[in-house]
Amino acid sequence: MKHNIISALSVLLLTVGLTSCTDESMEPDNIPGDKVAMNFTFSHPSQSRATETSFEPGDVVGLYVSPSDKVLEIAGNTVNNEAVTFTGTSWTATRPLYWDAGTYNAYAYYPRLDNIISISDLPFEISLDQSATTTDALSNYEASDFLYASSRGVTASANPVSLQFRHIMSKISIRLIKGEDFEGELPDKATVYIHNTVTSATIDLAAGVATKAARGERKSVIARQDGPTTYSAILVPQRMENRMPLVEVVMNGVSFLYESKFLFKPGIHHIVNLVVDKNPEQVKIEIGGEITDWN
Repeated sequence: MKHNIISALSVLLLTVGLTSCTDESMEPDNIPGDKVAMNFTFSHPSQSRATETSFEPGDVVGLYVSPSDKVLEIAGNTVNNEAVTFTGTSWTATRPLYWDAGTYNAYAYYPRLDNIISISDLPFEISLDQSATTTDALSNYEASDFLYASSRGVTASANPVSLQFRHIMSKISIRLIKGEDFEGELPDKATVYIHNTVTSATIDLAAGVATKAARGERKSVIARQDGPTTYSAILVPQRMENRMPLVEVVMNGVSFLYESKFLFKPGIHHIVNLVVDKNPEQVKIEIGGEITDWN
């Protein structure tokens, strides 16, 4: 997922096996009988703001559709973890999907996972090195950012169902600020760690809630660099009850460590200013604010 300006995308779920994915293949003549094709719009959390984030070709959303009077299950739903892929101009499912009579709930999440072993307690692990790039379509940072959307009480209609994604993980951004006693300039590159956070969670796909794993191990996460003095990481929502090492910045071979309690809220982007002085033991943190629907 990259940061570009784009409108909400209509999702017409047609099979990739069709001879053509042009507008002609979406005409009613191609729909068997009186069936109504499923049609959706997917919106990123930031699309209500001036700066928007869009999907790139090859991005895959996982989709479930179930009758509204039934509990969402691993299998046996109307649509089961359907892979819906963005082609660059439209979204394509692996098979044709149509509405039946009745009322339905639709659920979507990103990035899609192949192996769903539980609806209510789906294991999920954020990446430890979010500074690393991969040969896959998603970076470690992007793969850690779990997005969720749902729409309830849907009936068959040619009008698209609107699915507005939201973040269910937490994000922290560290801004390095030069203190009065710091000699020279801050380096353009540093290594920033977020220490002592549980990196494993369970996700409820019916409710769109991530819960810190009860017996999860506390680990260190390497943040990605956003700019010369700004670093960010996606974290599992959790409360750090006790004061312990939280943020460490290593630059020019010197480690600057800050200890603190902290509450990582779901769906919230925490802005933290880290004031670096000459003495590595005199690091200060200033809470810069909280943002929802981040890019």
